[in-house]
Amino acid sequence: MTAPRPGRPVRGSATGRPLMAALDLFGRRWALRILWELHEGPIGFRTLQQRCDDMSSSVLRQRLRELTEAGLVTQQDGTEYSLTPLGTEAHSALRPLVRWSSRWAETLAEGTEEHPGADG
Repeated sequence: MTAPRPGRPVRGSATGRPLMAALDLFGRRWALRILWELHEGPIGFRTLQQRCDDMSSSVLRQRLRELTEAGLVTQQDGTEYSLTPLGTEAHSALRPLVRWSSRWAETLAEGTEEHPGADG
């Protein structure tokens, strides 16, 4: 399986719109977690596997291959993996979602979730 790319058919888009290609890539199991773990700097395969809750090595290899093919991850000296500048930009783009998810969790924990449009 190859990495989703803009301009090629992907899940949810026959035309491969860039956003749909990104959502297909990021929606793959463990892809976002790998990006998240690599944002602090280069790490080796086994360390990355451990940081990802000891995910299977075959899945990790596949995701690293896809993220490398997509231009977000690179392998340095054949041992350590790191984010490319594009991968670092993707990580930065996710930060607002991280902030939102924290507010969402707090809201649900407080039991004060608002129901827009409710007439009750």
